[in-house]
Amino acid sequence: MARPQLIVALDVREALTGLTISERLGDSIGFYRIGLGMLTGGALALANELKQQHGKSILLDLRLGGIAEEVADAVHGLAQFEIDYLTVDNDVEVLRAGTSAVSGTATRILAAHRDHSNAARVATMADDAFAAGAHGIIVPAISVATVRQRPAANGKLVIANGLDAGEHAAEALRGGADHVVVGRSITEAADPVRAASDLLATLP
Repeated sequence: MARPQLIVALDVREALTGLTISERLGDSIGFYRIGLGMLTGGALALANELKQQHGKSILLDLRLGGIAEEVADAVHGLAQFEIDYLTVDNDVEVLRAGTSAVSGTATRILAAHRDHSNAARVATMADDAFAAGAHGIIVPAISVATVRQRPAANGKLVIANGLDAGEHAAEALRGGADHVVVGRSITEAADPVRAASDLLATLP
């Protein structure tokens, strides 16, 4: 049975390749991340197929940013695909626009930022994101425990990104992460099914 804590990143350029990986992993994985690298390779078509035909949950990690009104329009359109999690830049106006655009839908807006310089800095940015209405945040594993301890994180999603070692994924979950995102150590393994099974066995 799929473990919802684990999100497998389909870090490939073409939707067909991503679909092949997901079919090979089968029922063991129920949650996938689709990133910007697949945007012109069928990302939305894959997200829709995995969601509607295969019953998978989807993190669409596009990190939308720029003019808040344009982000709101984009988010509104993407929410029609019943995306579970959608990332936008950790910018107050963008976050407010994004969360407003998904009001009344099941889509949750996650803040994403590029400054991972230290855990304290990440925690401060998380506070700002939650104050702006973000439903959750994506952070490096080293920052999970610090962010989770912030009062503003109560009831919010904390997701550890970019993990490729089972012990780090387990540590992030013990530190308070709701999900961990793991990519190439599974998708590029000689036996992805075995790699996923081995990693799942390490999770609390």
